[in-house]
Amino acid sequence: MKNRDLSNFMNIAGFASIIASIVIWAAQGGQANKAEDKAHGERFGIFVGLWAPTFFILANRLELAAQAEES
Repeated sequence: MKNRDLSNFMNIAGFASIIASIVIWAAQGGQANKAEDKAHGERFGIFVGLWAPTFFILANRLELAAQAEES
């Protein structure tokens, strides 16, 4: 797979991580009745949301590598 294709995939994965974080929070923590269940859903949603910056950084680095290959 080429660096540009990987860069595009990492961007998509970053946005998917943000969306998944919101969905996890709403499904597991946002509607829970017990405090323990709500806390677990919130923590898991935050955990998945923290992946997004990593994906975006990797996308940026791969994009720079793709530009260097073209030069």
